[in-house]
Amino acid sequence: MRNNIPGVAWDPVQDRRDHAPELRRICVYCGSSNGAEPAFAEAAAAFGRGLAEAGIELVYGGGDVGLMGVVARSVLHHGGRVTGIIPDFLRRREQMLDEAQELVVVPDMHTRKQMMFDRADAFVALPGGVGTLEELVEQMTWAQLGRHRKPILLLDVNGFWKPLLVLFAHMRQHGFIRPGLELGYLVAERTEDVIPMISDTIRRRGGQDGDFQVERF
Repeated sequence: MRNNIPGVAWDPVQDRRDHAPELRRICVYCGSSNGAEPAFAEAAAAFGRGLAEAGIELVYGGGDVGLMGVVARSVLHHGGRVTGIIPDFLRRREQMLDEAQELVVVPDMHTRKQMMFDRADAFVALPGGVGTLEELVEQMTWAQLGRHRKPILLLDVNGFWKPLLVLFAHMRQHGFIRPGLELGYLVAERTEDVIPMISDTIRRRGGQDGDFQVERF
């Protein structure tokens, strides 16, 4: 947006910074169990605390089991805000977290995923199973097809996501991930790097068009 102040030159770079989108909500995909390594729950708890301290709202699947419950309860414990979105048929199975500030019960998984997408400014995948993988890959696919440009980050706790990254490399090698249709995602190995990496990505884009490539800290 150009300024109209006499005698003040317009700086397009600064203007993009001033009007860059803010990071207000992060959607987290993660397991409904704690997994085999204590480090997974430790990372989920640490990330929940980081969200609360940064004033970033957690958007997640609404359950109180596994890593889902760990990250949500950590956000709440440290004074943050949680929005849970859960299909009616999972209310008992995933033990809906009643303490969340906002709980939305939806009719099916498709509605859940769409609402989580709509409410999020970015996506973070912690360790999880096929449900976590499906949600993560769907967002990557939508971004690959140009349907959104929200940052997607894998928190690679103890190398959990390395086999998936190897698979992506295998797909590139065999021509199924091609130039111009690259996957855009970030990889963090430390919990404390997640929010800075996402915030920096949003700032660098400045609301403008353009792709981001794989980045690792």
